[in-house]
Amino acid sequence: MVELIIDKLQDVRFLTTVFTAIAAMATVITFAMPYLSNDNLQRRMKSVAIERDKIRAREREKLAKGEKVVLRSTPKAYMQVVVENLNLKKWLGEEEIRSTLMQAGYRGQGPYVAFLFFRMIAPIAMFLFALVYLFVLTNFHYPSMVKVAVAIGAAWLGMKLPQLFLRNLITRRQLSVRRAFPDALDLLLICVEAGMSIEVAFRRVSQEIGTQSIALAEELTLTTAELSYLPDRRQAYENLSNRTGIDGVKAVCTALIQAERYGTPLAQALRVLGQEIRDMRMAEAEKKAAALPPKLTVPMILFFLPVLFIVILGPAFIRVMEVRGG
Repeated sequence: MVELIIDKLQDVRFLTTVFTAIAAMATVITFAMPYLSNDNLQRRMKSVAIERDKIRAREREKLAKGEKVVLRSTPKAYMQVVVENLNLKKWLGEEEIRSTLMQAGYRGQGPYVAFLFFRMIAPIAMFLFALVYLFVLTNFHYPSMVKVAVAIGAAWLGMKLPQLFLRNLITRRQLSVRRAFPDALDLLLICVEAGMSIEVAFRRVSQEIGTQSIALAEELTLTTAELSYLPDRRQAYENLSNRTGIDGVKAVCTALIQAERYGTPLAQALRVLGQEIRDMRMAEAEKKAAALPPKLTVPMILFFLPVLFIVILGPAFIRVMEVRGG
């Protein structure tokens, strides 16, 4: 078997056929990828339009029947009962969790109650699952105290799972906002210089920036509504800053608050802030590029160098084996 493999590796015609097949397959995949890729934005917009039509039809039926229409989403009844009976709002906090949920894109009472409920249920479920797995499903030859300690560690992991889930959502949401925010600032600057009010400018930018970042479009739309209804416009800018948690957005909100209070020119501030945010993004990209060579050291040692040694020393080793066999 080994001799057959060595003969095939030395056969020039066989190697040429293999590499030609690989090149042809790569070419076909390259040309087919644009047709196989999904347009996530169009699919999501279509699903939103369908869901909107369903909600509109359902609400019209409720209005026709004289039923009470509930605009705010309410939490599940059993979750609400558990949270209120155990007084989880007192023990797990409220303001910090609400702020974290808003940064992740969840608003209202429903997500807050669901988070408290799962934060209580997840450790218990992980602990029971670990006990059943260690004592019943498997035959680990370890003392019972070690198994219980592992189950306690699983419970601690279950306690952290909801927070890790939210942190992952916040990271992805902030990345989406951070990438699209410089372009949104440019659009906002154009709208302000064209003579639009800040509410109209926010509304227009939220409509245009949705193709790049749905999260940023949602935040700008919510800010537009708060600017229209809140008695203090400063509160709307502070809410936008708190919901995103990004330094660039905080700087822009501070500039908007100062322009609102002291009447300073807003266009110049937006132009300077937009350039600063682009410079910050470029500096971050350069920082990641500078950190790339040290990160590639270990993969090169583990994967590239052995292959390189095989390519260089392989023919010599094969020749030595042939001479010894002869």
